[in-house]
Amino acid sequence: MPTASNPHRRIVAFAAFALFCAISAFAQAPQELDSVIAVVNNQVILASDLDFEMHVFKLLPIGSRRDLTPASSLERLTTRALIEQQILQQDPHGMDVSPKDLNDSLDELRQSLPACKQHDCATDAGWASYLATLGLTPERVAGYWARRMAVLRFIELRFRSGIRITPEEIAAYYKDTLVPKYARPEDAPPLEKISPRIQEVLLQQRVNLLLNDWLKSLQDQGQVEILDPALRKPDSEDDGSAQSSPTHPQPGGQP
Repeated sequence: MPTASNPHRRIVAFAAFALFCAISAFAQAPQELDSVIAVVNNQVILASDLDFEMHVFKLLPIGSRRDLTPASSLERLTTRALIEQQILQQDPHGMDVSPKDLNDSLDELRQSLPACKQHDCATDAGWASYLATLGLTPERVAGYWARRMAVLRFIELRFRSGIRITPEEIAAYYKDTLVPKYARPEDAPPLEKISPRIQEVLLQQRVNLLLNDWLKSLQDQGQVEILDPALRKPDSEDDGSAQSSPTHPQPGGQP
């Protein structure tokens, strides 16, 4: 004998049918998937990461913009991933940057960009307006900038702080490298005036050597796998290897 219909059962059945319809509609709708293009020691790099890297690169000083191509941008991403992994291994809070330091650095950036004069980047609305022309948002730029600051701080502490440039090295660079660039030696600026700049050049050269050796050891110990053949550098394509040789970050430049 059939039982009388239960109102609660009808409600549950209707809810289940509605959920089924929603799932079916979602499954049939076209979904845009973010593909994995590289793996750095089990850390994935997505196509959207590469797209963002190529856009945010335009915010850096002109001297730091060496090569804006997908392959070179991916090199920067893989290099930065290697460094960030080492930072976090040594200190779980090593990537932290104080809000004040971040805001101060971003304020300096907003004042230094020539295009910001047209967009009034001193105001939040003007900054957002300018970033929108680059396909960026203030939130994502702030996150990127904080990570960049942490990486440069790590390089400064690990490689730069213990280096000492002697007066003899400065004098040798002045005599052997700087003076010969002038048609007449007397046209070269006095050593005492140019000495601080020579010291900085020699310091950065020494840091770069140490940093390059360290990054090479990280590559030898770990693995950088480029999944998209179009993004591999020519040297990795020659032997069919999936290894990438990342572009090394320069102190004070692009990490």
